[in-house]
Amino acid sequence: MIAREQPAGGRPIRVLLADDHALFREGVRSLLATQPDIEVVGEVADGRAAVQQALALHPDVVLMDITMPHLDGIEATRQIAAREPAVRVLVLTMHDNEDVFLRALGAGAAGYVLKKSGGLELMSAIRSTHEGNSYLSPYLAKALMTDYLQRGDRPPGPADLPSPAKRLSAREQEILKLIAEGHSSREIAEMLDLSVKTVHNHRTRLMTKLDIHRNADLVRYAIRLGMVQVG
Repeated sequence: MIAREQPAGGRPIRVLLADDHALFREGVRSLLATQPDIEVVGEVADGRAAVQQALALHPDVVLMDITMPHLDGIEATRQIAAREPAVRVLVLTMHDNEDVFLRALGAGAAGYVLKKSGGLELMSAIRSTHEGNSYLSPYLAKALMTDYLQRGDRPPGPADLPSPAKRLSAREQEILKLIAEGHSSREIAEMLDLSVKTVHNHRTRLMTKLDIHRNADLVRYAIRLGMVQVG
């Protein structure tokens, strides 16, 4: 049985569903309807409509599928993050590989849940992302950790940091962590009381120091340093 939580301050979490399978949307909508602190405010079947409805409805959380017609979920996430940064995008997908996960984070997703997860995990992920946290499905976290261990990797201690990482300032490390958690430049600027231009400058210096040229690779680097908490 799914535990019912009361809405904080009397206002439920407003959720937009974006998935091209009507039966799946119906199932998720029915599940969310059991929770008094969560309200489904809209449903869409393609990425372009997801962007349009996110801008029109201003939901708290968008449950975003990856593979959809007209515009895929990653590009839809990127557009929502750029145009409506207060909206938190939680990817809900069948894709359980690192590349898709990193692309989603790089696009601005606040969390990543697999469709094979249970209802309790989905509720937890929605509430966590709404509260401003990042969320990574334990299924995917386990797969990433297994992959790293098979390659002989382990979370590094301070003495283990690669030379490029040791050259990062405290502020650069802070911004790298926030980027890896899926925050947009505008969100980071607001969190750290900086201008968006200053955040962009820090991002550029990060990429130069680390010899990294894609945002997804920046996220991957931060994950391998153990900067992102999962689960």
